Amino acid sequence: MSAEVHVASPGAQMPGSTAGATRRSEPFVRATEVWTLDPATDRLTLASAYHGDMTGFAEASDRESFGEGEGLPGRAWKFREPVMLKGFKGSYFKRTEAAESEGLTVGLAIPVFSHGDELKGVVVLLCGDDAEHVGAIELWHGGTEPSDTMGLVDGYFGTAQHFEWISRRTRFPRGMGLPGQVWASGRPMLMHDLGNSRRFIRSESADRAGLTLGLGLPVASNGPGTSVLTLLSARGTPIARRFEVWSVLDRIWLKFSDGVCEMEGTPSGHAAEMLIRDGDCLLKRVAATGVPEVVADLSESTDILERAAARAGFRSLVAIPIHGPDGLSDVVAWYF
Repeated sequence: MSAEVHVASPGAQMPGSTAGATRRSEPFVRATEVWTLDPATDRLTLASAYHGDMTGFAEASDRESFGEGEGLPGRAWKFREPVMLKGFKGSYFKRTEAAESEGLTVGLAIPVFSHGDELKGVVVLLCGDDAEHVGAIELWHGGTEPSDTMGLVDGYFGTAQHFEWISRRTRFPRGMGLPGQVWASGRPMLMHDLGNSRRFIRSESADRAGLTLGLGLPVASNGPGTSVLTLLSARGTPIARRFEVWSVLDRIWLKFSDGVCEMEGTPSGHAAEMLIRDGDCLLKRVAATGVPEVVADLSESTDILERAAARAGFRSLVAIPIHGPDGLSDVVAWYF
C-alpha cells in the first residue's frame, strides 16, 4: 500500500526536485549500512545497505556479523556512542582488505537506541580519501552544566585542513552555531548556505573550504552530557545529494520540516504542507519501528514518494530515526 501524501499542489513530484534531472556528484559518504541485532545469535547482521558500485565490499559485508565490541559496529554497540575510525590497516576493522580495494579509509558507526534504551540498530558511514574529497563529519560533546560548552571529540574533514584547524579550536555555547542549536533543541537541524550564514559560527572558513550545507543530529551519548553529529557538505563532493527532516506528529503522521537538494536548492513553499499519514513507505516504517533503514534501489520501489525520487534521478534513500526523551521525534532522510 502506498503512503497517503497530502500536498498543497497536485502531482507526486518531490518537493524541490525536478523529474528527469541527471546531474550527479560523487558523494563524500560512499557507503551507508544498517546493522541490527539478530536475537537468535545475539550478533549484529547487515539489515540494509547502500554500497554504490562496490560489489566486492558489499559481498564481504553480507558475509560478516559482529558481536558486542567486535569491529566498528560492535564497538558502537558496546560503548553506546558513535565511534570513528580513520585508517583501517592494522585496526579492529574486520573488512580491511575489501575496504582498501575500494579506496575506503574512514568509518563512523552510530548506535541508535530507543528512549527505552533498546538497541534499534547501528548505522555505519564509510568514506574514501582522495585529493578532491572535501566535506566534514564531526562529533561534538557538551556537558550538563548551564555554563558548559560543546567541543569537538573527533572529526574527518577530507582535504578541508584549514576548516579542521578552526573546528578543533572552536567551542559552542548551548544554542550557538549548528552543534549548539541541536544541543539546545534536541532535534535535527539543517543549516543552509554555510559560507554566508550568520548562524554558522565558522562561516568564513566554511566558505573558504567550499562547504555549503550542514546537517546536525542528536546522537547517543555514553554517560552525562549530550553528543551531536554534524555532516557538512560541499558542492563537488556532497555528503548526499538531498536531505530531508520529517517531524513525527502524534505517532501517526510525518510532517515535512526542512530539506535541501543539490539540484534545486531549498524546497518550494508547498513542501511545508506535505504530510505522510498512511502506507508502508520507508519513512513511515522507520517512524513506526524506530529502526534505521536503507533502500538501495529506489527504481524497484512501489511507493509514490520513492518512485518520484527515482524519476528525479536519485538511486538510494537512507532514513534514520531520532529518539528523544519523550519518544521518537523526527526522521532524517538523505538520498544518493
